[in-house]
Amino acid sequence: MHRAGNFREAVVLYSKAIESDNRLVMAYQMRAAAWQKMRQYQKAISDYTAVIDLGEPQFQAVGYFNRGVVKNMSGRYAEAIPDFTQAINLDRKMAAAFFHRGVARFKTGDSTGTFEDLIQAAKLGDPDAQRWLDATTPDWRQTK
Repeated sequence: MHRAGNFREAVVLYSKAIESDNRLVMAYQMRAAAWQKMRQYQKAISDYTAVIDLGEPQFQAVGYFNRGVVKNMSGRYAEAIPDFTQAINLDRKMAAAFFHRGVARFKTGDSTGTFEDLIQAAKLGDPDAQRWLDATTPDWRQTK
């Protein structure tokens, strides 16, 4: 259902899975993603919080990252920064977390933090960070 774009039906099925076993981290993860696609941001945040609370460190990193993305999507940039920081603390190679934290920092006026995060994301191979830096700071590749 989820892959077919039927997010409402996917939410129903993931909810049934959670009702049968409320520790199914992947069901919370997938239901949160469906909520996110439906722009039900608070419900997505709630399910990503469950992923963080119930998951192993790798699931937690993804939960923090995705919760931060939803907060960015809903304009809650300052609230998103700690989530991205937690994701990075759990997975130092998560380039997308550096990129999205950089976006949140940009939106909150932290130009130094933005640049540092975009550099790190680009060095880890994030193409969006590389494009952003190429457009705004063409000599970024010379920074250490």
